[in-house]
Amino acid sequence: MRRGALPVALALVSLVGCSVPVSGTSTTDTPTDTTASPVATAAPSASVPGAKPPPAVKAGHLAYGPGPVSPYTVQPQPAPGTCHYRYTSAKQPLPDTRCTPGALNPKVTQATLATTICRVGYTTSIRPPQSVTSPEKIANAVSYGYTGSLHVAEYDHLVSLELGGDPNDPRNLWVEPPSPGHKATARVSNPKDGVESRAKLLVCKDEVPLATMQRAIAANWTTALAAVGYPSGG
Repeated sequence: MRRGALPVALALVSLVGCSVPVSGTSTTDTPTDTTASPVATAAPSASVPGAKPPPAVKAGHLAYGPGPVSPYTVQPQPAPGTCHYRYTSAKQPLPDTRCTPGALNPKVTQATLATTICRVGYTTSIRPPQSVTSPEKIANAVSYGYTGSLHVAEYDHLVSLELGGDPNDPRNLWVEPPSPGHKATARVSNPKDGVESRAKLLVCKDEVPLATMQRAIAANWTTALAAVGYPSGG
C-alpha cells in the first residue's frame, strides 16, 4: 500500500452506511395516518363566463373549502349549460361529478365533532344568508340547465352542513330538482334531507367515521346509508 493510502481508506470506510440529507429534507419519515379525513386540495379560482367546470377530485377524496367566513360573498358558478344531472334507476337526481364533487368544512374533523356538527345550533350559525345563496341558486340553475320552478328545487349542499360540508364552496352546492312524486304545490321536500339527518346521527353516535360518511354521501346520497352498513336506514 502506498504511503498515505491507509488514512484515505479508513475515511472511506467510515462513510459507508451514512446518509447525507438533501437540503430541505429530513431522513426521518413522517408516519401516514390512513384514518384521516379525505385528502384536501386547494380551492379552485373563481370561474368566469365561458369557463369550464372545475376538474373532479380523485375517487374517494374530497377537497376542503374555505369553511365558515364572515361575511359570505356570492360565489361564481360554472358556465351556463356545462353541468348535467345524473339520475338513478328510481329517477332520483344526482349532481354532475365535475361541477359538484363536494367540498368539506375544514373546521369539522373527527376530533372536533362535539364542538361542531354534534353541537346544537352549529349549522345554523354557519349557514350563508339568502342574500348570498339566492343569486347563487339562480346562476347555478343556469349552469345545470334547470328550467323548472326554483320554488320546488333545493339549493343543496351535496355534503350537508350537518355532515361537515363547506357552507359556500361552489363545488358543494347544486340546484337539486324535485324527487319523483313531488307535488308542484308542495314545499321543497327531498328524501336526501332524511338521509342526511340519519347519517349525522350515525356519525355523532360514533357508529360511522365522519370521513367515511362524507365520501358515501358525495358519491351517491341514495346509497350512502347502505354503503356504510345501514341498508334499511335504521
